[in-house]
Amino acid sequence: MSEPTTRQRLDTPRSSRRRFTINIDPEAAGRVSESFARFLGTGRYLLIQTVFVIVWIAVNLVAISWRFDPYPFILLNLAFSTQAAYAAPLILLAQNRQENRDRVALDEDRRRAQQTKADTEYLARELAALRLAVGEVATRDYLRRELEELRELVAALQPEKPSKPSKSKRHKAENSESPAEQPAGESIENVS
Repeated sequence: MSEPTTRQRLDTPRSSRRRFTINIDPEAAGRVSESFARFLGTGRYLLIQTVFVIVWIAVNLVAISWRFDPYPFILLNLAFSTQAAYAAPLILLAQNRQENRDRVALDEDRRRAQQTKADTEYLARELAALRLAVGEVATRDYLRRELEELRELVAALQPEKPSKPSKSKRHKAENSESPAEQPAGESIENVS
């Protein structure tokens, strides 16, 4: 026998015969459901619902001509049941989305904590290495002390320079020249 075609095979599903498919963005639907679930948890919603129920009951008890849901309020009960049937899955969807966001945030926090721990350990190792290196490096006080000792040694090895005479002594020495400093021709003239 021949191999059955894809359409006749039982292990492959048929393609959809529907030509009109509704494409719903899951993120958009999730955002709408979250906003609805958030609204259901507000005081504003509770106030609106309380006013609505009071008006419903008042109209059905007092206004005899407008009565549309007599005393056991079966229609009101049906409305609450329908609301709960839709609200519960929306709230669960919102909780699941929040759980997913929390999980992603927790993973990101864990990753950051690991990175911070690794950075801290690296810095601690570097700081320890610097402390060891500083123990071998000359400090400022040590260098000052060594330079002072070298300055004292240099000062001790250099002979003392003769001090320069002051201006008044130099002036007197220039005015009173000794005969040995006079030129030879002058001394001969004075003698004759």
